[in-house]
Amino acid sequence: MLNSVTVVPRKRRGVELVLVIFALVLTLSAYVVVDLNVVGELSPTLPYLAGSCTLMAVGAHLAVRFRLPYADPVILPCVVLLNGLGLAMIHRIDLISNPPAHGARQQLIWTALGVILFILIVAVLRDHRPLQRFTYTLGLAGIALMLLPMLPLIGEEKFGARIWIHLGPYSFQPAEAAKILLAIAFASYLVEKRDVLALAGYRILGIDLPRARDLGPILLMWLISLAILVVQRDLGTSLLFFGLFVMMLYVATERAGWVVLGLLLFVAGAWFGFTSFGHVQVRVGAWLDPFSNFDLYYQVIQAQFGMAWGGLLGTGLGLGRPGLTPLARSDFIAAAIGEELGVTGLMAVVLLYGLIVARGLRASLQCREPFGKLLAAGLSFAMALQVFAIIGGVTRLLPLTGLTTPFMSQGGSSLVSNWVVVGLLMVISHQARKPIATLDDDFSPDAQTTQIVRVA
Repeated sequence: MLNSVTVVPRKRRGVELVLVIFALVLTLSAYVVVDLNVVGELSPTLPYLAGSCTLMAVGAHLAVRFRLPYADPVILPCVVLLNGLGLAMIHRIDLISNPPAHGARQQLIWTALGVILFILIVAVLRDHRPLQRFTYTLGLAGIALMLLPMLPLIGEEKFGARIWIHLGPYSFQPAEAAKILLAIAFASYLVEKRDVLALAGYRILGIDLPRARDLGPILLMWLISLAILVVQRDLGTSLLFFGLFVMMLYVATERAGWVVLGLLLFVAGAWFGFTSFGHVQVRVGAWLDPFSNFDLYYQVIQAQFGMAWGGLLGTGLGLGRPGLTPLARSDFIAAAIGEELGVTGLMAVVLLYGLIVARGLRASLQCREPFGKLLAAGLSFAMALQVFAIIGGVTRLLPLTGLTTPFMSQGGSSLVSNWVVVGLLMVISHQARKPIATLDDDFSPDAQTTQIVRVA
């Protein structure tokens, strides 16, 4: 008797649609509250904004519904809510800018581009496994993008870091796109080399350290991250790049020795950066004792005052003074959230990021092949590290790194790139949750039965 068991996960597309609508309601409500509290009336552009946001969110949902029916149902609504709250806060700061600014309008345009790329990935890619064939091509392209701001003419320095490319009226941060290419390249490379890299060398204090002959890749990544720190003066990208590789190396080999070695190299690099570069010393000083120099650490001090004023529940949207903090739309948007929505609102935002990361790691655990497992884990960790670094810097848990808050900070490079990351996570989760069929050990040809098992 032949018994077959078909495991069919629930699609949960209806749940996703309800959550997307709920995210839209919260976003548009935030806009309404901001307008009423700041200018006392609704903006005449609110219907156009509501239509645009609804069209983009529902369009993204429909693309997932018809092309990736088994994809994770929680990731997209969380992204819609984070993106919407970021738009509302940028709009709130626009209203008090002098001269008037149009940051929210620009952010909405970048959101549309990000959603379009998300839909293209969902509709065209559908399967992440063909990306494994482009290991070295994507790796070299990612490194080239990271080093591109070093070139004369097109490289541009802003706020002390040379991380921008300027082409005509447009500028962008190539490192945001580079992290995606490098995550794919790292995953593909480690799938090929994991058996060699997992071999143990010396055993010290119960930890198996890697063999000396296998240290080439991690030393190369460390030297490139130091080059980014030295030449571009970009602490955040250097940290993100090296941390991503070490984490994926650990996931691929399951050897804690790589983490120990990575931490030692990170400490050495951090000490070198602190003793050699003034901008790193400034950030460490702002972390340890910002009130020692009001003029030098003005940005951090204003952010601290704003969050202290907001307290536990916040001043309310439109009732605080986030415009007093420099770069409140971009690097310090978490401080603006903390001021007007309070510590409670900021914790809710962090939980939304935690949900995205947790669902990405869940897709990694469910994935049945190593490339998708590594890629989902790498993309999830990169987002987790970025959120931890920037919000930790704003709240003075860590020194400032200059990274952006995903989906919320003003800027097209980060927003579009993170929508691409979400598209890849949705593709991987769909492949991981698709129905599979397994056969029992009883291969008697007398009869055949089929059992359908549905899982969450």
